[in-house]
Amino acid sequence: MLQLKEIYKVFNEGSVDEKIALNQVSLALNEGDFVTVIGSNGAGKSTLLNVIAGRIVPDEGEILIKKKSMHGVREHQRAKYIGRVFQDPMAGTAPTLTIEENLAIAYSRVHKRTLKPGVSSKRRLFFKEQLELLGLGLENRLTAKVGLLSGGERQALSLLMATFTKPDILLLDEHTAALDPSRAELITNLTKKLVENGNLTTLMITHNMQQAVDLGNRLIMMDKGNIVFEAEGEEKQGLTVKSLLEEFSKIKTDSSLSDKTLLI
Repeated sequence: MLQLKEIYKVFNEGSVDEKIALNQVSLALNEGDFVTVIGSNGAGKSTLLNVIAGRIVPDEGEILIKKKSMHGVREHQRAKYIGRVFQDPMAGTAPTLTIEENLAIAYSRVHKRTLKPGVSSKRRLFFKEQLELLGLGLENRLTAKVGLLSGGERQALSLLMATFTKPDILLLDEHTAALDPSRAELITNLTKKLVENGNLTTLMITHNMQQAVDLGNRLIMMDKGNIVFEAEGEEKQGLTVKSLLEEFSKIKTDSSLSDKTLLI
């Protein structure tokens, strides 16, 4: 479903601030894979997602989605293949538009645009059915401005908008990090439910090691632009936070305590 071949990206090349963000990274996701990605700050996690989404162009390497090369395919053009939820709950929705208008925009990413109204009675019924999956009562607030929703509600809406069109690839960029513990747990549970129900191929960045252990069928650890540890299947199921910290310590022998606290 997704292939990364020898992806290389350097920032500020040739200067004292030169940083290799991705160092010949190769990764393949099969259909339905749910991969959690961990690593300390600066490991290359967000750059990896930005390269896949088309926000950043790699210096070398190739990206394929469903065996189609993404070379020259710009970020907005990749939207029909990719759903994405950001860390900031305010980033994935339009606050001045209503809930149903936001859903209509997301719906139009993969459906042919016409001169008909964006929110027809048929679509409104579909939107209500999808919103019911969240269990937040938003199906009864279709005409409410999104800016009036709480952070958790907006993130739940963003998650639904990114998934209900069944994207080929779902990118989750620390999408629970800015929420309080109760709302983070809600979004985590919704993520698991929506990904499993849709059999969505998913790449999720997280600093929460317990979350990385609990979710998905595969896990990768990054450091200094490299994938330094991978686990899947039975090995992934047997992972614990303690065992992950041990793996992290092996590759970060010079790491500070702050590095470890970022991963717990």
